[in-house]
Amino acid sequence: MTITPDDFPIRKIATIVEEIRHDGGPPATVPRRRAAALVLVKNPFAGAYHAELQPAMDALKPLGLEMTKRLIAALGGIDGVDGYGKGSLVGSAGELEHGALWHVPGGYAMRDALGEALAIVPSSKKVGGMGASLDIPIGHKDAAYVRSHFDSMEVSFPDGPKPDEILFALVMTCGPRVQNRMGGLEAENISVRDGQR
Repeated sequence: MTITPDDFPIRKIATIVEEIRHDGGPPATVPRRRAAALVLVKNPFAGAYHAELQPAMDALKPLGLEMTKRLIAALGGIDGVDGYGKGSLVGSAGELEHGALWHVPGGYAMRDALGEALAIVPSSKKVGGMGASLDIPIGHKDAAYVRSHFDSMEVSFPDGPKPDEILFALVMTCGPRVQNRMGGLEAENISVRDGQR
């Protein structure tokens, strides 16, 4: 079975930007920004088991690039972008593994666009019905142990995913949680450059 980008037609795409000024404490000197790009696509694998799925990751690479460009534009460029995450919500006629198709197209598109993004892109996936929400985990782009950037962003479409659709999402952030005070490695002290510390 040959899979191309045309096998994942887009029904709806959206970009959301949040500016977080405080979280119950003093206002942040610089507000934290979070942005998500969401897309609903047809799931060509819905309704049947398919043993071979991996080639479809290549077909989704252009979508990953398009969504990454949308996120960067929404945040005003890559300056200040220091966190990211990704996720997928598979409609009920699909299976969890269909959400895993997003690992390469979503994650590598963001890492490539941001330059030396060394840390793994946190990820979530689940199967759900229309209107279900998805929590996208977020971590620092250069080091996994930067506690100030551990976060999540909840995303959803009220009318999707339909049973034969998948919601793919990418998230980028600028800055730490506005009231972070849990210690650990600070972003300015990243030194090992191994994606961890």
